[in-house]
Amino acid sequence: MLPAKNRLRRTQEFRSTVRRGKRVGRPFVVVHVVPGGGSSEPVRAGFIVSGAVGGAVVRNAVRRRLRHLVRDRLDRLPAGTHVIVRARPEAAVAPSGALARDLDSAFEELAEAAVRRR
Repeated sequence: MLPAKNRLRRTQEFRSTVRRGKRVGRPFVVVHVVPGGGSSEPVRAGFIVSGAVGGAVVRNAVRRRLRHLVRDRLDRLPAGTHVIVRARPEAAVAPSGALARDLDSAFEELAEAAVRRR
């Protein structure tokens, strides 16, 4: 489970992260990130799993798998960062290892982009 302090909850937070954030697409997920700039706030994550992924049971299973994977990767991002992970329909049948590889690859690309901007 993702701790409450690390969850995005408000619609406006989701909306601004998706609109203003850097986006990286992978076969099973799309990751949107707004860097935190080293503030004292914790890294916060949210998940978008639409009806295109499947029925309610499938969507909730995908969301739980993504939450678990992201929780273990939060320390890779600077403090105050907002992350949205949007599941693509293919995520419903993807093994957890493939989802983990997609997340790792997306986080690495986003980290490299942040370093290039400095």
